[in-house]
Amino acid sequence: MYAIADGVRLVEAFVRGGAAVVQVRVKPEAKAEASGFRPQASGLGTGDFLAIAREARKICRGALLFINDRPDVARLCGAEGVHLGQEDLPLAEARAIVGPEMIIGISTHSDEEIDEAQGADYIGFGPIFSTQSKPGAALPPPHGIEGLRRAVRRSRIPVVAIGGITAANAAQVAGAGAHCAAAIADLCRSPDPEQATRALAAAFKGAP
Repeated sequence: MYAIADGVRLVEAFVRGGAAVVQVRVKPEAKAEASGFRPQASGLGTGDFLAIAREARKICRGALLFINDRPDVARLCGAEGVHLGQEDLPLAEARAIVGPEMIIGISTHSDEEIDEAQGADYIGFGPIFSTQSKPGAALPPPHGIEGLRRAVRRSRIPVVAIGGITAANAAQVAGAGAHCAAAIADLCRSPDPEQATRALAAAFKGAP
């Protein structure tokens, strides 16, 4: 189970809920008051992001900590991994920053992007289902379970499925061959994120 948090507030709940990986995903426009950090006028500054990442590092005992977008922050806070989008640093440049041991994942949405990302340690592939976690983003139509199966067959590295994944459909995702299921909206918007994490993880693990 790969839980994606928008700040420290949710990290502890995800860890208690049994997430194997927690990714801290703090976008520049994010509001950080809930995490105890005040953003700069132009958005969350690098120093504040690093402070959040270091707090998350303290909490992630028994779970791997990944940082979204920022190899520098990932290295400085001692995270186990960094996740890159298509518009972030190229893989080779990110590897030069984080070193040979850190896990690097790359978001992909098409066959071409899957092929280009094969030097990474894993790919994120989606959206699998319709998602509300990135309003206004130019995402492709949902790939569905058949699209996920094709991505798993095409990729030589593990596939982390993302996009609209819930406890109700996690077993389908696991059955399609995904190495892991990642979730944002289903967990972050839950009134009980710890229980939501536990339910999603159980549904994925319980798949045939």
